[in-house]
Amino acid sequence: MEHDLSPAALAELRRRRPYPAVSVLTPTHRREPYHAQDSVRLRNAVAEAKKQMETDPSVTRERRAEVARQLDRALAEVDLTHAEDGLAIFAAPGEHQVWSLARSVPERVVLSDTFLTRNLVSAQTAERPFWVLALAADRVTLWNGGAGRVVEEHSGGFPLTRDVENFDPERQQRIGDPPSSFRDERTRRFLREADTAMSALLRLHPRPLYVSGEPAALALLDEVGSVASRAVHVPRGGLAHATAETVWQAVRPVIEAEDHKSAHAVARALETARGRRAYAAGVDEVWRSALEGRVRLLAVEENYRVTVADLGDHLVPAESGDLDAREDIVDEIVEQCLETGADVRFVPDGTLGDAHGIAGVLRY
Repeated sequence: MEHDLSPAALAELRRRRPYPAVSVLTPTHRREPYHAQDSVRLRNAVAEAKKQMETDPSVTRERRAEVARQLDRALAEVDLTHAEDGLAIFAAPGEHQVWSLARSVPERVVLSDTFLTRNLVSAQTAERPFWVLALAADRVTLWNGGAGRVVEEHSGGFPLTRDVENFDPERQQRIGDPPSSFRDERTRRFLREADTAMSALLRLHPRPLYVSGEPAALALLDEVGSVASRAVHVPRGGLAHATAETVWQAVRPVIEAEDHKSAHAVARALETARGRRAYAAGVDEVWRSALEGRVRLLAVEENYRVTVADLGDHLVPAESGDLDAREDIVDEIVEQCLETGADVRFVPDGTLGDAHGIAGVLRY
């Protein structure tokens, strides 16, 4: 199942395809005993997609059979033991994809000439993904982080390794690299190579970067390259040889502190905008501002969800299952704001006070 939504992956998902490009979305659960229930819901959603194709006169028998095969293959790839909060299956002639989301999605089936991506975009933004680059004299590892975990990344040339004379891993485990390890020319070249690889990866997958290592390693990376100057430093050695759990526990306090600072900065920006009358609050007002491309900064509380109906000139509360109800309006707003260049921030519940879960700083 796919998880990392890079700009290239998003562009590929959004390209036009022969009709029907089928999107099947269902909420899922991370723990038992709900996996059996999730499995039934998912099979029913796939069956509904096939039924919609059967009743659509514009879908030929051959194309219907081909997309149905792709749906079945996608369904066979789903592993609910590793489920998160939502699942998306995309199927079209000759292809299928399965995406796991760390954010709940409404159950829905859509037939179109593009895949439905707004829920993926919103989930990726809410997850606040980040990179952790862990430095040692003989090894540089890259960790893909988000949603309370890190996973070692094996791409972009990482991990980088080299032989070091008289290297003592037991000493590394106890106290980190000896200072002399970061003063020789071979180590300079090694960390310059790591800097080049990380810079290339950030161009393809931009996100916040945390760099861990002994102070001497951090100083040398800063001296020989450019990524350290844009990163948050974590002065802790040994993580290049550590487990994922050890890396996460080491960087977690730093990431939480950065998130706290970000939430305070958002609150200050909203308060300033309110004083300048460049402020929108509540789903109806923010939605209209988003459609006009006026939102510069969008703030959304992490668990804010609302179902609405669109009356044309404004949105009103609705119940799930109502005719024309829009259950993922928040995700629509997030995607619309990102499309118009807004900075989108998810903040802890309760941060936005009387804004009722969603607010924005306006460009004009």
